[in-house]
Amino acid sequence: MIKVEHLSFGFPNVELYNDVSFTLEYGQHCAFIGSNGTGKTTLIEIMLEPDRFMYDGKITKDEDWKVGYVNQFDKSDKDRDITVYEFLSEDFVRNQQETEQVCTAMAETEDLEPLLERYQQLMDAFQAMDGDNYETNIRKQLKLAGLSHLENIGISALSGGEYKLLQVIKQMLHLPELLIMDEPDVFLDFENLNGLVSVINSYKGTLLVVTHNRYLLHHCFHKILHLEDTDVQEFDGSYIEYNFALLQKKIELQEQAVKEEAEIERNRELVERLRDDATEVDSATRGRFLHAKVSQLARLEARRIKAPFVEIRQPVVHLPEVQPSEYEDPEDRPVVLSVENYTVSFDELLLENVNFEIREGEKVAIVGPNGTGKTTLLRDIFKNQNPAIHIGSDVFVGFLSQLHGEMLDENSTVLEEFIGLGFADRDEVVEHLNQYCFNPDHLDSRIGVLSGGEKNLLQLAKIDVTKANLLLLDEPTSHLDTYAQIALEHAVAEYQGTVLMVSHDFYNIVNCADYVLYVEDKSIRRMRIRTFRKMIYANHFSKDYLELELNKKELETQIARLLKDKDFEAARALSLRLEEVIQQMNRAK
Repeated sequence: MIKVEHLSFGFPNVELYNDVSFTLEYGQHCAFIGSNGTGKTTLIEIMLEPDRFMYDGKITKDEDWKVGYVNQFDKSDKDRDITVYEFLSEDFVRNQQETEQVCTAMAETEDLEPLLERYQQLMDAFQAMDGDNYETNIRKQLKLAGLSHLENIGISALSGGEYKLLQVIKQMLHLPELLIMDEPDVFLDFENLNGLVSVINSYKGTLLVVTHNRYLLHHCFHKILHLEDTDVQEFDGSYIEYNFALLQKKIELQEQAVKEEAEIERNRELVERLRDDATEVDSATRGRFLHAKVSQLARLEARRIKAPFVEIRQPVVHLPEVQPSEYEDPEDRPVVLSVENYTVSFDELLLENVNFEIREGEKVAIVGPNGTGKTTLLRDIFKNQNPAIHIGSDVFVGFLSQLHGEMLDENSTVLEEFIGLGFADRDEVVEHLNQYCFNPDHLDSRIGVLSGGEKNLLQLAKIDVTKANLLLLDEPTSHLDTYAQIALEHAVAEYQGTVLMVSHDFYNIVNCADYVLYVEDKSIRRMRIRTFRKMIYANHFSKDYLELELNKKELETQIARLLKDKDFEAARALSLRLEEVIQQMNRAK
């Protein structure tokens, strides 16, 4: 068990946690969610190394617990000249080699006490990670993750997603009682993401996973920790059950807020009448009555409904305004991008003789396994120096890179990055970035210290003030919290220009793209969104799950409309149907 009690902590310019308490118990698989920049990674660091931080409150951990950690940015071992199997087995092999050295030393010395103690430590550690069966366990984990074919491949040849999944497996093989993972899903392709789902769901220990990936959230975890506005909310249940509980609370709070607003308005009108009367009639009784009503009105306004976990402030993403051409037939729209016989290779051939064209106003996703040349193709389109790539003469390109340093100067402050983009002064920058959930204090922060999600939002805020009518988006939802992901999807839906994006985010693709360009066998083929949906779900979930998920989304959309119209009775009735669908989804997993 790990127990956090009344924890408060912050930096000089920002408070991160105020009187936060929560508990993790053995065997729980917990998702740690919250908006970008709320301090999830910092809270993990405090839990891992509490002595490094000056905080108020108490953190209690079982001292016998072994803790593992997967860092979202760690690539330190990837260039080593070892195979996948050697990488996964090296801690077990190292233990065996040191044990042999201790045994040899015991035969050559009379001072056995320290050697016996070290021998016992090594044996205890080996048994604690099931060392006798490590070879079998490695192959089981590789098979579970769909990586058996990589056993004898050098880790330097792996894609970033494959290596990230390998890091997860390596930590799990040590059998820590608590394994903490910080965004292990970033940049994973669909096969590796489903591999991650499989290893998470099979793990017997306690897991705390920071993630914004809706696909992962929907298919793993039975406890939610939600950090928002310096507070943490605990929920025992799945992510979809948590969202349903928030929806029920939202219906209740909005209905109550409407009633309270009506009561406030009645009291406000009464106070105004009493004030008018008081100017005409001098009466001590009326004066006392007026004072009492003014106090009552102040109390009513002070206790207006506040729901930090229900009504979370979401960024408002804007994309450049584009005037679309007017054509009755979509096939008559001009081609803005064409690729003819495109080929790319590094150490090996990645793409060969690729051909496709994209018309004005189309939203297209390039999808495929890690390491197949998708990002290289997108960058070549952005540079527009490859003879196989043709961009229309009146096309202005905007580019969002997964490598933040390509489009942002990480040594500059936020203000310095934006002041040269047509903004007259600091106030105009503040007004613009406020839509993207940056407060005035952020303007003096160096870009390099911001979270990955905040850097993506800054790139979107820069694109917003361009004239781009063709957007190239490379993993645009990576590191974005779920609220920012949804905001981006709304912006793409309203955007009148053309979008070509590389993405491994299932929901981002199906909610944004008109169709998919699917990479396989070093080529690209066009695929309908419905076909893509079925393909992703076919090998991992029941045949009914996809239909249930679509029903769930439709019901949530209808409930949102009813809440907007303040039809709370109908919203509650639909929420009962939604609850039935969620129960069916849980059974269908």
